Amino acid sequence: MASYYKLTIEERSELGTSTARSMRRNGKIPANYYYHGESNKNITIDKKVFNQAVQSGQRVFEVEMNGETLYVRIKAVQYHPVTENVMHVDLMRVRRTEKMTVTIPVILEGEATGAIEGGLVAQVASSIDIECFPTDIPENIILDISSLELNGVMTASELTLLEDVVLISPQDTTIATCNAPRAEVEPEVEALEEGETDETSEGSSDGDDKEKDDPEKEKAS
Repeated sequence: MASYYKLTIEERSELGTSTARSMRRNGKIPANYYYHGESNKNITIDKKVFNQAVQSGQRVFEVEMNGETLYVRIKAVQYHPVTENVMHVDLMRVRRTEKMTVTIPVILEGEATGAIEGGLVAQVASSIDIECFPTDIPENIILDISSLELNGVMTASELTLLEDVVLISPQDTTIATCNAPRAEVEPEVEALEEGETDETSEGSSDGDDKEKDDPEKEKAS
């Protein structure tokens, strides 16, 4: 049975901006709990526990509400535009017997055949969407790129998923590519015809000197 990070929550009855500010000063985050068919509930989450839960890498969390153990996922998080502190959180209940859609990071593993030949591997998509039960949510999905050839492409269809995990992203989603490095092209410089500038300038200079130094022209004058 999968284990879930436990979020410490409390129901709240007081609403309003001033109340929310007071909660944040006391290390609490205002939040809402949602589940289809049930009325929304106003709650608070311990700030430190929430940050630790997010850093755990899990996507489903355990909460206690009215003496009942429930499972939730983070639906939305509102951040302060300047400090980036968490201002508000929306939690959505999930059932372990109902599949859910989640976004999972993709990690490349292995050395591509094309890279050995001098190609450069680029990861185009860093995550994909899948559908699975909350108990089957993987931390990440590994893509073995050993068979990736030069000028080759690997798509989401080549990912290895668990039996109860369904790919939601399009199968032709490009995950990784391997291309030859671009050759550096030096800027073209228009070459002057050999001696064009120098001969023109030198010819003009020589003509002036001859005109000044020609003794025959001096006698004629």
